[in-house]
Amino acid sequence: MNGINRKTRLIAAAVTSAAALFLVAAPSASAGLLVQSATNCPTPSLEQPFTHWNDNSSYMLAPQGSFENGSGGWSLNRAYVDSGNESYNVGNDGGSHSLKIAPGGSALTPTICVGLDRPSLRFFARSSGGLLGLSTMAVSVRFETSLGLVAELPIGVVLPSGRWQPSLPMPILANLLPLLPGDMTPVQFRFTPVGGTYWIDDVYVDPRNRA
Repeated sequence: MNGINRKTRLIAAAVTSAAALFLVAAPSASAGLLVQSATNCPTPSLEQPFTHWNDNSSYMLAPQGSFENGSGGWSLNRAYVDSGNESYNVGNDGGSHSLKIAPGGSALTPTICVGLDRPSLRFFARSSGGLLGLSTMAVSVRFETSLGLVAELPIGVVLPSGRWQPSLPMPILANLLPLLPGDMTPVQFRFTPVGGTYWIDDVYVDPRNRA
């Protein structure tokens, strides 16, 4: 178990370092249409879904992030809305659905506006299967640079668990592209199981200003 935890920490450190280096080299978002296209993002409705885990940050639910009304706007590959809600019912909506992603599949969120004041992603997940139960789920952020190039960066890894668990906060990093607090960057998040089946539910973005 200690070996697995150490490996997880090393993976997380490598992901953060690689992403940070990429963003340092990225061209200025102020020079292109990206920031302009994201200035009309709606004011989010905020919740505090992770207080049970000593996280008092305010979050906004991603579009169709509870899957109670389907998965409209999501791009799904070997994934579909399934019965069964995350067991903590943090949305207090009597939810009864989640998103199931089969091995070899992936799920891509609709576009979400992020900025300097929206720094992290958090959600609930559980898993099944995989060789000796050793499966993971990679999480990445997809964004467009000021030159119009679409890029994708890893931001986190979810370890297998047969029970619903909240993910750790995953720094978005692409939110560093805007140079001014009022600017926004449109992004998408991709969930990709490796070696097993995963369910995700109640996908949230933290919009709290940490400055």
